[in-house]
Amino acid sequence: MKKIQVLVLVAVICSAFAGFGVWHSDLPDKPVYIPETAQRTGDAAAGYSYLTTGDYVKGGLPYDYFTLAIGKSRTNYLNRDGLNAALTHDYTVVKAANGEKLVAPNCMQCHAQVFQGKLVMGMGNTFADFTMGQKLNPQAYTLLENFLKKGAPQKYEASKSFIQVAKAIGPYLTTAVRGVNAADRLAGVLAAHRDPVTFKWSDTARMIIPDAVIPSDVPPWWLLKKKHAMFYNGFGRGDFGKFLMASNLLTVNDTSESREVDTHFDDVLSYIYSLQAPKYPKPVNKQLAGQGSILYTTHCSKCHGKYGSNETFPNLLIPESVVQTDSMLYKSNYQNPQFVAWFNSSWFAQSDHPARLQPFNGYIAPPLDGIWATAPYLHNGSIPTLEGVLNSKIRPAYWQRNFDDPNYDDDNMSWHFTEEKAPQGNAIYNTSLPGYGNYGHYFGDILTDKQRKAILEYLKTL
Repeated sequence: MKKIQVLVLVAVICSAFAGFGVWHSDLPDKPVYIPETAQRTGDAAAGYSYLTTGDYVKGGLPYDYFTLAIGKSRTNYLNRDGLNAALTHDYTVVKAANGEKLVAPNCMQCHAQVFQGKLVMGMGNTFADFTMGQKLNPQAYTLLENFLKKGAPQKYEASKSFIQVAKAIGPYLTTAVRGVNAADRLAGVLAAHRDPVTFKWSDTARMIIPDAVIPSDVPPWWLLKKKHAMFYNGFGRGDFGKFLMASNLLTVNDTSESREVDTHFDDVLSYIYSLQAPKYPKPVNKQLAGQGSILYTTHCSKCHGKYGSNETFPNLLIPESVVQTDSMLYKSNYQNPQFVAWFNSSWFAQSDHPARLQPFNGYIAPPLDGIWATAPYLHNGSIPTLEGVLNSKIRPAYWQRNFDDPNYDDDNMSWHFTEEKAPQGNAIYNTSLPGYGNYGHYFGDILTDKQRKAILEYLKTL
């Protein structure tokens, strides 16, 4: 699972604009329904092709230097041909204006994961490493820049804009532990450096960027078709395609390029809507699951939806005072109104198929399709097991999983992990850190162990 870390952006922001908002303290203290917005439709096959081979991120590092540094991939999960066949699934070859071939990060950096020997498209990548030195290291990019300037000026010219952006945003993206994502943070940093109307880049940030890097877990793409709003706090409203194409902000020159990229995202959205959750691979205790189905309907379906022949999803925003989970994600999004003002006055909001940000003091209760395969849990990935979501008493304060040789425990619906006595280094999840808390969602505490076991068995069927 572990691969050589390279000095290139792996935080693609296909889902990144969960990073803007403004906190309203006067919002209702009860669940709020999210109204539906009509979405674009297109060709799912074309969308898949564009996701895996398209140039929505138009910059990167020289192909020959990239492959020399890390070698050519021995896997080709996407069955791509040409130069892409030599890359892992999370990179794509694009052509620079001067004809040079570049390796660019793609959406699968965050939205695909090798799981039980197969690449699962749309599964959130829980193995990303945004700890210091593993992602955008400005000093390393400066060395690369100087090397290319002297030894390969054509290649430098082709990759210059990517290096420029990487040097500027790298210092802002460090997380405290491995396995969480900094995409929300990346969105804010990129917005701070770009004009909202023209998308022109500024080496100097135009807005104040807060100090805190608040982590998130990457939600599965296959849930999106049920939702009326994007992101954990449900504040991505209007056209989903605009949010999905936000990765273009990484290297875009101006909004004329963004308009061309946008023409493909009706297809991309159709592909995402075609994704299905992976099926549980082992036999399920049907009698126990039947009991769990009844308990789930009574205790869980009001927020998380019903399954079966009468499948529905309520699309409810749950106030923080009700769900009580770590509030730092929505607060970090909302305490800086300059960001929501940037987005809601930007090309994303003013063009055809507009998108907007509408904040809320809490989080959306997500659908649970394929939840058995999506450990760790909560919006910050702070709980290693699904049982822990239903029983707050067994949640470890410090825990660690094996990133080098991961093994998924289907029975417990979690990665194999060890509980630790204290935090040490960035491999141990530390729930005492701001934004990393494992508290809240206490609804399952009223259940007996037998009832929880039945519900867990039922959840394997979703």
